[in-house]
Amino acid sequence: MRYIKLLLLLLTIACTGTTENKEESGSEAVLNVYSHRHYDADKAAFERFTEETGIKINLVKAGADELISRLEMEGENSPADVLITVDAAKLNRAKAMGLLQPVEAKTNNDDKFIDSDKTWYAITYRARVIAYDKEDVDVTELSTYEDLANPKWNDRILIRSSSSSYNQSLMSSIIYENDEETARQWASGIVENMAREPKGGDRDQIKAIASGVGDIAVVNTYYVGLLLNSDNPEEVQAGQRVGIYFPNQDGRGGHINISGVGVTKNAPNKANAIKFIEFLTSEEIQKFYASTSFEYPVNKNVAPDSTIAAWGDFKIDNLDYAKNPDLLDQAIKIFDEAGWN
Repeated sequence: MRYIKLLLLLLTIACTGTTENKEESGSEAVLNVYSHRHYDADKAAFERFTEETGIKINLVKAGADELISRLEMEGENSPADVLITVDAAKLNRAKAMGLLQPVEAKTNNDDKFIDSDKTWYAITYRARVIAYDKEDVDVTELSTYEDLANPKWNDRILIRSSSSSYNQSLMSSIIYENDEETARQWASGIVENMAREPKGGDRDQIKAIASGVGDIAVVNTYYVGLLLNSDNPEEVQAGQRVGIYFPNQDGRGGHINISGVGVTKNAPNKANAIKFIEFLTSEEIQKFYASTSFEYPVNKNVAPDSTIAAWGDFKIDNLDYAKNPDLLDQAIKIFDEAGWN
């Protein structure tokens, strides 16, 4: 019996091998990517990575929470090498759950765009701003995210669902910078001031301004950039209708959403994963993202595209809120209490 058990063990080792053996074997070089991002720019960047390195990408796309749950369930048997999400709090949640590992990747990222333990690296970021109707809004009335709950904006606010990770992240920062009660009052005030029930994405909010549905929208900058550079004249007109205002510039700064990548704890192709991080943060790809998805680059040597650079520099929010992913649960609870669908 002992001989049979030993034989089975040897056969298992021969068939599976260690992580190092998988990377060093003569099989096809691959990288298994779990990604929350859904952009054409990513597809093109991934294809270029394969062309330059010979490493084939196997891509799984889903929501951040779904991918994190999948990694947790798969455990040591997970085929995933990297996790990409569009929010630092989600990355930190995966980190807190022990699903990511620290790695040394050579990048020119600004320090604030690298996790303190190097468990994840930002690839791009976008600012969550106030887009306002240039015809109907006096820009001197704008100030902070918190002020949007002021009754003066009654029936004028357009914003997407509370299920949006962008809004959950913004709410988390409001809780962190103020307190839960202030956040509750803010959520209730926004609901009261909505021009309509939340629906659609950020571009839909801007189009609604152009259609006269509301005057103010909370959106990510890159969506405005995409509208302004669209092949559709109506979308361009919608983008031109709005001005961009960076809130909280006299205080904590404007909120941003980070897109970042982390290497999974049990990555079978760790070396390829590190190459991938270095590729995505390289000057070449950072310029590509800046000019196609209109996101802000994280590489210190790359400037933003002229479309978003025209809106000027802005003070960035304190990102420490993202180190407490439990704030996301509090944010969702507050949204529910306020009736923010």
